[in-house]
Amino acid sequence: MGFSGFPDEAFVFYEGLEADNSKTYFARHKHLYEDAVRAPMLALTEELAGEFGQAQLFRPYRDVRFAKDKSPYKTHQGAFIDLMPGIGFYVEISAAGLFMAGGVYTQAADQVARYREAVDEDLSGKPLETIVATLRAAGYELGGDRLKTRPRGTPDDHPRLDLLRHRSLYAGSRHEPEPWVHTPEVAERVRDTWRDFGPLVEWLCAHVRGSELPRR
Repeated sequence: MGFSGFPDEAFVFYEGLEADNSKTYFARHKHLYEDAVRAPMLALTEELAGEFGQAQLFRPYRDVRFAKDKSPYKTHQGAFIDLMPGIGFYVEISAAGLFMAGGVYTQAADQVARYREAVDEDLSGKPLETIVATLRAAGYELGGDRLKTRPRGTPDDHPRLDLLRHRSLYAGSRHEPEPWVHTPEVAERVRDTWRDFGPLVEWLCAHVRGSELPRR
């Protein structure tokens, strides 16, 4: 079956999980997760795969080995299209609604170095400045890990100081669970939003690329 929207039960499931993040709750409501969350997300990403590529759905389980918060389950379902390691398009459903993003969420040290070098250089930095300004003018949020001060050795009057502070960079768009979220219109909105994020993703793929450091 094709994608027809996210049913109301998906948001009910996550509202309940936020209130009771336990194995008991998840086991009791696993049918809701499978039918109202996972199956529609698979159908959505399959519908978009022809243009953007195959997505990976994240597992619902949290890695709590080194976390202070030992809650066993994620309170959202995300899917990511990996164009280069860590760089690509993302969509997420939670009790808060729908979130779409494009860019890079975390970067390794070599990626940060290439990113800052590209931002510093006018030939590559100015186009990114234009891309970011266009996204902000369209009402999108720009996020990512960033320094509170400037990177070491960067003059405080650098024309792209705000971008140089970033250790990662992505554009995002948030939507509450309005009536259209329950319809096939979701696919159109995600498609249009990802197209808007395309120039940012392409810039990151061209200038930052995936990390070349060995995995630990």
